[in-house]
Amino acid sequence: MQTSSSQIQVDIADVARLIFSGSCFKVTAPAAFGEVCILPRHAPLLTSLRPGSIRLRPSMGADHFYYVSGGFMEVKDSHVTILADQVLRSTEIDQDRASEARREAERVLHETHLVQDRDVAKLNLIKAAAQLRVLQHAEIHRLKKDPR
Repeated sequence: MQTSSSQIQVDIADVARLIFSGSCFKVTAPAAFGEVCILPRHAPLLTSLRPGSIRLRPSMGADHFYYVSGGFMEVKDSHVTILADQVLRSTEIDQDRASEARREAERVLHETHLVQDRDVAKLNLIKAAAQLRVLQHAEIHRLKKDPR
């Protein structure tokens, strides 16, 4: 798909499905070295992604928020490709499940001394916190658009 010089083509997929494909003005993603913002005519980039929030500013409509479990992002020729194990739209995240996962991870970190269990709990805590942040960002953005 050809895009104008003020837009970038974005494709986001996980192992099960294509999550998003379209033109955007801006992409923000949790790169391994910190959050990155991709704008049109960005320099080529290949980076791993950590668990966190992806924010798209599409050509039409409101910003879109996604949770990504980690993965890879390539930026090349005004095209951004994100491949991940798991990507969830903000509307697909279950707040109660994410909150419970965070509590359970915190409990394991507090109670266990086994390194392997602590490592798994740390990763689960990071993922649950990232999902809750995506929900929070989506809600804040929704309230800015419609402050009723």
